[in-house]
Amino acid sequence: MTPGSNIPLSAARVAVDVAAPVRLDVSGLLLTADGKVRSDDDFIFYNQPTGPGVTYRSGGGSAPDAIVVDTSAVPAGIEKIVVTASPDAAGQSFQGIEPTATIRNADDGSALATFTPPNLGSETALVVVEVYLRNGAWKVRAVGQGYANGLSGIATDFGVSVEEPTAPAAAAPQAPQAPVTPMAPVPPSAPVPPPAPSPTAADPRIAAPVAPSAPVPPSAPPGPAQGTGKINLDKGRVSLQKNQTVSLVKGGAPLLTQVKMGLGWEPAFRGKDIDLDASVIAYGPNRNHLDSCYFGKLAILGGSIKHSGDNLTGEGAGDDETIVVDLGRLPAEATGLVFTVNSFTGQKFNEVAKAYCRLLDAATGEELVRFDLTGAEPQTGVIMAKLIKQYSGEWEMTAVGEFVKSRTVRGMVKPAARSL
Repeated sequence: MTPGSNIPLSAARVAVDVAAPVRLDVSGLLLTADGKVRSDDDFIFYNQPTGPGVTYRSGGGSAPDAIVVDTSAVPAGIEKIVVTASPDAAGQSFQGIEPTATIRNADDGSALATFTPPNLGSETALVVVEVYLRNGAWKVRAVGQGYANGLSGIATDFGVSVEEPTAPAAAAPQAPQAPVTPMAPVPPSAPVPPPAPSPTAADPRIAAPVAPSAPVPPSAPPGPAQGTGKINLDKGRVSLQKNQTVSLVKGGAPLLTQVKMGLGWEPAFRGKDIDLDASVIAYGPNRNHLDSCYFGKLAILGGSIKHSGDNLTGEGAGDDETIVVDLGRLPAEATGLVFTVNSFTGQKFNEVAKAYCRLLDAATGEELVRFDLTGAEPQTGVIMAKLIKQYSGEWEMTAVGEFVKSRTVRGMVKPAARSL
């Protein structure tokens, strides 16, 4: 296919995979007739892998990521699904990188069409193709429109709320926060105009003006500045920066219900399977170690803390391991919980991609808080976050992101205590 060309779809379920010499983040957005998403739930990517009729499929680092569209399940009012791609490495452009989208029959894997956007240069994100409804029939169009401000520029253009950095503490500059999640909107970004038709679809460069710089894409870590200050959940889902604290209070009432901590990761591009182990270490008021919940001990403190079990590879989208904490059933002496991750197989965290932790309401599945790991270090352990009970009875979560040398939870007990 060449830019602007289209073909009718001969299959109801299609998968669009985008391959390149480097790892890419591939996303899909469900758009209405006005070219906007209905809500942030219509932005499908590695941290939000499912939507109505649209699914993100991870390639696990050894195969291209893909967006799968079931046209028979796309809800009424959605007229277009755009498939986007951006390099996984922070700030990397498509200069010298030739991505190719392959549209396949999702049921048998047969290729229906391919498209290589021409003339790529300083763009850091692309709208690659779009699957769209026209006169009752589904088609696919080759687009190849580039953005210089990353995946967040695309997301903002189509109506997804992209969070702004929080206000700085004192005179310290605040870094932009990483994930594209439902928070305060940023000013609209300017897309790169589509290139003029090219005589060949294999030309690897785009000679088009680029938009001014904007927030980084979801996979890019924040800068070195650290977050400070305390916030609550009154405005909905919160994305934390390192050292920032959120009070688990909504509408003035503590959330004394079950919460679930989900931790996820993937092997770095073309990396081997990595066995990371998520754990929670419970402490008393004097930083005294009460017990540790991990793959070898799936329930502690009378069952008030439970582990989902071991994930040996990190394969697949979504949370790889989860830990459910019933805050209301915790014994009174448990006043501090520290969530840690260890590389049992010994690989360092700079060989791990997209490590994050998130806190959910276990009863409803609603995501409350997210912390994306802020820059990997060549260590085998990391203290992700801590939950501390206040004198008022409410709980506060703080993003930590401190790396230590330890392959097991046993080696995390002392450094985790120091973080309280």
